[in-house]
Amino acid sequence: MRRAVLVVVAVLSAVLRPPAGEPGAPGPPLLAGAFAIDVTPPVGVPLAGYGGLGRRLLIPDLLNRHPDAFWFKPSTGVHDPIMARALVLQSGERRVLWIAVDLVGADGEMVSELRERLRAIGLRYDAIILSASHTHSGPGGFARSRLFAFLALDRFVPRVREHLLGGMARAALEADRARVPARVGVGRGEVREVVRSRVGLPLDPEIGVLKVVRPDGRPIALLWNYAIHGTVLGKENRLLSGDVTGAASLELERALGVPALYTNGAVGDVSPALRGWPGIRQTADALAREVLTTWRRTPVERESGLAAVADRILLPPPRLSLRNCFGRWVPSWLTVGVGWGFPGESEMVGVAVGGSAWVTVPGELQTRLGQAVKAEGRRLFSQAFIVGVSNDYAGYFLAAEEYARPSYIACASLYGEGGGQIMAARATEILRKLRDRAGEKS
Repeated sequence: MRRAVLVVVAVLSAVLRPPAGEPGAPGPPLLAGAFAIDVTPPVGVPLAGYGGLGRRLLIPDLLNRHPDAFWFKPSTGVHDPIMARALVLQSGERRVLWIAVDLVGADGEMVSELRERLRAIGLRYDAIILSASHTHSGPGGFARSRLFAFLALDRFVPRVREHLLGGMARAALEADRARVPARVGVGRGEVREVVRSRVGLPLDPEIGVLKVVRPDGRPIALLWNYAIHGTVLGKENRLLSGDVTGAASLELERALGVPALYTNGAVGDVSPALRGWPGIRQTADALAREVLTTWRRTPVERESGLAAVADRILLPPPRLSLRNCFGRWVPSWLTVGVGWGFPGESEMVGVAVGGSAWVTVPGELQTRLGQAVKAEGRRLFSQAFIVGVSNDYAGYFLAAEEYARPSYIACASLYGEGGGQIMAARATEILRKLRDRAGEKS
């Protein structure tokens, strides 16, 4: 008799155990607030991203003719605004700030400065994610690195950095003030025709959507994720622009009336299929249309938990492979240390909200590595997404086979043939930690 009772109890426990990704009992209610702000700097700031002659001055501005440009040509106008969009999520004592900004990248020091500014006004978060869209037509001049200044950003201009940081801090403050009870839903869509592979391998067509609404269904914010390079506009463009993802986000904001935060995916081997201003319109329309379709068909959860993990990752000593840059005729052992210009460690962040998980990468991860991380993440959560070019920039992270083939992306992969696998393994580790944290009560 006793054995029969124990069997019944065991069966009932298995049946009633909550599935992975769902809390065992209701936790604190979810709050959310969002805000978008125009952070376009004055015309004349150089555009960041391309280092070739199309953007570069033939002679550096030694005579100081351009107050904000030195290595690169100054911008000549604004096509569409450079935006910073903030989303604050809170459940009990757990608080997460997510900022999406139309920049080619963001350095770790910028994240630290933003965190300190917010602490000074009483805003503290378990995790801050600063996601750059990777537009190659956004402003330069915002980073202190002399290497990146010469290669792609132009020299450091304090007032440009202050303008951007001040705008992001204000977006965070206003999003925090706007917090209201919220529900979320997570959906997936696909867009295939607007990207192409740099290495001739299959790409990830997935669009991820985090739908944030009030209990009555009114929108609060949209966070969307898709892997595409912000290079639809070429190096001949000299107008400030958020490129294709900036155009798509503006279209989404017109449709929903709330901030639309774009986050890049595993973008290391992904290029846009179309180019120029016609390519911007066609690609942005396709992306916005699928995001809206996914938003409308995505149900919201009745209860949504929140968890975050922020970890430091140690990277191998960064070295430039001359073989990867110049060709197979160069010996593979011939490398140049670049630890003075690239980070030896960086921050990675994981956020779980509802049944979804999002993990950041401080650079450009190759598609096949990103898909492997997502597959492992979906063993732990109902949905999992890679958020590239976030919280720092350490170049490209490739699979060993692609690192061994000389190319532009292999040249910019600075942590050896195992660098990509190290990054993917650490992202998976963070997802596992996040699963454990999500199971704890706030």
